[in-house]
Amino acid sequence: MAILCSYSVLDFSPYFDKEHYCYADHQITIQESLDHFGAIVWPGALALSQYLESNQQEINLKDKKVLEIGAGTGLVSIVASILGAYVTATDLPEVLENLKLNISRNTQNMNTHQPEVRKLVWGEDLNEDFPKSTHHYDFILASDVVYHHTSLDPLLTTMAYLCQPGTVLLWANKFRFSTDFEFLEKLRNILIVTLLAEFPESNIKLFKATVKEN
Repeated sequence: MAILCSYSVLDFSPYFDKEHYCYADHQITIQESLDHFGAIVWPGALALSQYLESNQQEINLKDKKVLEIGAGTGLVSIVASILGAYVTATDLPEVLENLKLNISRNTQNMNTHQPEVRKLVWGEDLNEDFPKSTHHYDFILASDVVYHHTSLDPLLTTMAYLCQPGTVLLWANKFRFSTDFEFLEKLRNILIVTLLAEFPESNIKLFKATVKEN
């Protein structure tokens, strides 16, 4: 279980808040930013991090190749790295500076595989930037990537592209809008989707998805 305390940093920087967490016996400091939705720790990231920490036998990340879609502040990627994974944290270009800062701060002195941070714009240049012949991931992680925005179809395309045979997608999301449930139904049409956990107090559901057999 994560321990959270927070305090405001009152200065004139766009970096306005630092959150402190504890996962897998490691203290994690996350710097948030005013600049972008992706630079805030959302509830789905907390739920997914908690699940990864609490279910290490079922979800064994040690020495596994993991890619996080929409990594945001990097909390989930940091937890995955602490748990021994080879992590690639991805997000939009405008989020990467804060993402790199958080990942570097929290992993540079650990005896873990150093995470990689890369740009990934959903639905764009997937074959060029992540060719399937050389980019096979054991796990794809995503948290609170589905909300009321216009990029749901590119996100679905990206999830389908990255999920190869043997890949497990773990997606945690707070369900708020009808579009969230519509996205879930579209995902069920292309992948085998099962509910792993629910967090009723925050309306978060955690799903596991794998490719359908031909």
